[in-house]
Amino acid sequence: MIYYVSADAKMGGDGSKGRPFRWINDAARIAMPGDEVLVAPGVYREYVNPKHAGTSEQRITYRSEQPLAAVITGAEPVKNWEPYEGEVWLAQIPNGIFGSYNPYTTEIFGDWYYPIVPIHTGEVYLNGRSMYECHTLEGVLQPEPDPASWEPEFSVYKWYTCQKDGRTLIYANFHGADPNAENVEINVRRNCFYPDQTGVGYITLSGFTVKQAATNWAPPTAYQEGMIGPHWSKGWIIEDCEISDSKCCGISLGKYLQPENDNKWSLKRLKHGTQTERDAICQAQLEGWTKENIGSHIVRRCNIHHCEQTGIVGHLGGVFSVIEDNHIHHINNKQQFTGAEIGGIKMHAAIDVVFRRNHIHHCTRGLWLDWQAQGTRVTQNLFHDNMPPLGTKINGGIALGEDIFVEVSHGPTLIDNNLLLSTYSCKLATQGVALVHNLICGPFTYVGKGTDNAGTKQPRYTPYHVPHRTEVAGFMTFLHGDDRFYNNVFVGGEVPEEFVEFQRQLGMGGDPITVTGTKPFDGYPTQEEYLAQFFREGDSGAKEDRNKYYNKLPVYSGGNVYFNGAQPWDKEQNSVVDEQHVVSWKVVEQDGAYRLETNLGELLPECAAGTGYLPGVISTELLGEAFEPEQKFENPDGTEIIFDRDYHDSARNVHPLAGPFAGREDYGKVLA
Repeated sequence: MIYYVSADAKMGGDGSKGRPFRWINDAARIAMPGDEVLVAPGVYREYVNPKHAGTSEQRITYRSEQPLAAVITGAEPVKNWEPYEGEVWLAQIPNGIFGSYNPYTTEIFGDWYYPIVPIHTGEVYLNGRSMYECHTLEGVLQPEPDPASWEPEFSVYKWYTCQKDGRTLIYANFHGADPNAENVEINVRRNCFYPDQTGVGYITLSGFTVKQAATNWAPPTAYQEGMIGPHWSKGWIIEDCEISDSKCCGISLGKYLQPENDNKWSLKRLKHGTQTERDAICQAQLEGWTKENIGSHIVRRCNIHHCEQTGIVGHLGGVFSVIEDNHIHHINNKQQFTGAEIGGIKMHAAIDVVFRRNHIHHCTRGLWLDWQAQGTRVTQNLFHDNMPPLGTKINGGIALGEDIFVEVSHGPTLIDNNLLLSTYSCKLATQGVALVHNLICGPFTYVGKGTDNAGTKQPRYTPYHVPHRTEVAGFMTFLHGDDRFYNNVFVGGEVPEEFVEFQRQLGMGGDPITVTGTKPFDGYPTQEEYLAQFFREGDSGAKEDRNKYYNKLPVYSGGNVYFNGAQPWDKEQNSVVDEQHVVSWKVVEQDGAYRLETNLGELLPECAAGTGYLPGVISTELLGEAFEPEQKFENPDGTEIIFDRDYHDSARNVHPLAGPFAGREDYGKVLA
């Protein structure tokens, strides 16, 4: 059955084409498996709370009649502004409009959130653009640019809130604009399209504009909410949507509420957060976290931008999902709050998740895979400009940024056919990663480090799982290594001194890394050296040196090409270091199309048989299996991967070029 919704409908409609519902939520209360909710163009200022689940055979579909023309917003317009002082205006909002959740009394809070000053979940928007909250009225009356903002010229548009006699007072500096004549809105709703109950699966949301929700911080040890989300269910599809201006997270594929273990670290300060996270994982497994019940979502072709924590967040609930063809950009650009859960995408436990053909740029951090990136594949993505602009104040210890951060996972984590073009390409505080056929234009950081709590005092133990399942197979700390690098192109570049100094002052990860390439793995053993420790004649269990079980794991490499001062691992063989040519490159955008302007295609060395440096076509067989989970670098269904297709899905020949492209001419093609 098709239910029709129109913002222009009269009250009392029955959902028929002739008498459509006025509100999407009217249809959401009654839609059943196999039904479609068709929504006409218009602005829908409501919280849509789907009540019924679809099935794998009969989904419930919510579709915008015209792409992006149906707008679901968590905001309401404000037209009762009164002049206060100078360019500052005052609006007084009766608290009844907020119901049980007032975003202007609710502060951002949660584990791994590091507040600079108190910030509320509420927001003020001037012509669709979010203004900057102040924690004092004086800051609104005499506004100063925020040195941490990526848009300092707009950061003087300030607002402040307080309570008086059952009303929310908002003071805002509009710098000469008349707020009663402009489009000024405030967010009043916590979510836009999000079931309040768990287990509402097999929903499709297609073609909507969704924006301006008062979401709170979403760490892995808490209830993870978003402006949109399946809320601990299975089989959602979120497609062709524009998603923006969530106070914290745009889409959540995250964890359900565990009342006795919700932000427990921040609230009680007795157990460290990593222990409460281990507790949360084990509790979830006891309470039904299985492949049959949770995950397997699809997020595709969405434009996700201007959210302040993440574009997509998740822990446990996003397993077995596909996130593909999305444009994710301008995340955390206000930098009004910092914490360890910020990025274009921040996923814990991305078990068998495929991140494919996404374009991620101008985020504080691109993609952050934290814990249990087991069976995770990152392929055919374009990353660039994922760090604060030069001259921007960097708030906090984790906000420098890079394209991909893989943290405390045992793998196998596969990163192939990507363009990593930011100042820093990868932070690798982990093991069990394979990088194959990438273009890498920035250093690796945190190699061999960053896996302990309290500096170097307490090793972090994280789980690994039965292959292609959620069941925990064991816990282990990190030996480092067990990494593979095949057929990548490394292009060195200058790391700005202010970034180097920030790393130096941070005091983590050793000396600041400025060299691109596999050089940070100097000293790691080859496979032959590693295995030689274990098979010595005369050894017995009673007298063997058991420290060998905690030595660094081996590194594997071949077929890599190094330009512009990029350097290989000290034991790397079968690679080319070009010290004669200079590679130039830049990302160019024109009319929404992104290209790479570079001479790299002309300079790549020949790859005919007999040149001696390329291992040929890479496959699961060559990559082997990650050490701790004893799982191969393979597809989620357990089948072999052969890397015979490139970034554009073109076929490689039997002697492939290093890097993400099958042919030299492909370096000039449109990337996104």
